[in-house]
Amino acid sequence: MALADDESSGVLKGTTLKVYLFLLRKGEPVGVREVQRALNLSSPSIALYHLSKLEDAGLVKGERGNYYVNRVVLESHVKIGRLLIPRYFFYSTFAFIVLLIQLTLLRPPMITREYFFSLATTLLFLSFFCYETFRAMRRGRL
Repeated sequence: MALADDESSGVLKGTTLKVYLFLLRKGEPVGVREVQRALNLSSPSIALYHLSKLEDAGLVKGERGNYYVNRVVLESHVKIGRLLIPRYFFYSTFAFIVLLIQLTLLRPPMITREYFFSLATTLLFLSFFCYETFRAMRRGRL
């Protein structure tokens, strides 16, 4: 029985999230022992517990002892191949490019209050997006 979207993404915490991310990055069916070894879990039963938890949430499917991701839940990340990139990374990149354009191509001969305000605003957005990017990477939350 699959849980609702809010409930299934609520399962993604702690070790269960690590198991889900491992399966997501692996991209192919894996066994219980492989999960245990990759995540340094103390026993296969702990790996099986977390895999069962994910299976009950409808995020993972198990067939013949192998498990694979059934449904991808990415709230704050984008999956490109095997990489999980925080969504704010793209906003940070865009803000950085805008800042470079402002400093090189759009620089007036004399600095005005408007130009200074636009630079300050872009720097504020860039710092916010960089902070959120590193925070998402550090937490590892989806």
